[in-house]
Amino acid sequence: MPRLASSFPHFIPPTGSLTMTPQEIAESLGLKFTKQEPGYLAMVVRTGNLLITSGHVSDMKGKLGAGLTVEQGQAAARECAAKILNSVWNAHGSLNGLKVLKLLGCVNSTLEFHEQHLVVNGCSDLLHQIYGKTGNGFHARSALGFAQIPTGSAVEVEAIFEVL
Repeated sequence: MPRLASSFPHFIPPTGSLTMTPQEIAESLGLKFTKQEPGYLAMVVRTGNLLITSGHVSDMKGKLGAGLTVEQGQAAARECAAKILNSVWNAHGSLNGLKVLKLLGCVNSTLEFHEQHLVVNGCSDLLHQIYGKTGNGFHARSALGFAQIPTGSAVEVEAIFEVL
C-alpha cells in the first residue's frame, strides 16, 4: 500500500502549495474590491458553475492606431481585468475557487491596426499573475478590433469563469 506523503519525515510540499491565494495575490498587487450597487444590467450572471461577465470598459478613451500606443492599450486592458475581478468578487464573494475559462477582448482600433492580441495581453497578464499562467489562469481568448466601443473607451473585455 502506498504511504501518504505526510508520513515521510522530511516531506517537502510540492511547489506552489504554500503560495498565496488568488484573493491575496490580487490585493498584494494593489487591486481594491468595493461593493457595487445593482445597475440596469447584471455585471455578472451565474449559471450552473459558470460566472459570465458583461463587458467592462476602460476609463481610457481613444483609438489604437490613431494616438494610443500598444502599451497604453495594454494598460487599458489591465484596467478592464481589474474591473472584471471586482464584479466577480461582488458576485462570488472572493477571487478564490475560480478558473478563468475565456476572454473576449474588444479593441477600439483603426482599420490599419493589427496588434489587438498584444493589447489584450494586458488583461491576460493580470489574470496570469493572479491565477497562474498554467492551471486556473490558463484560458482561451479572442482579441478583436472594433470601429467604435461604447463611450469611446479604448478597450472592452468580457470573461467567463468556472466556479470550482
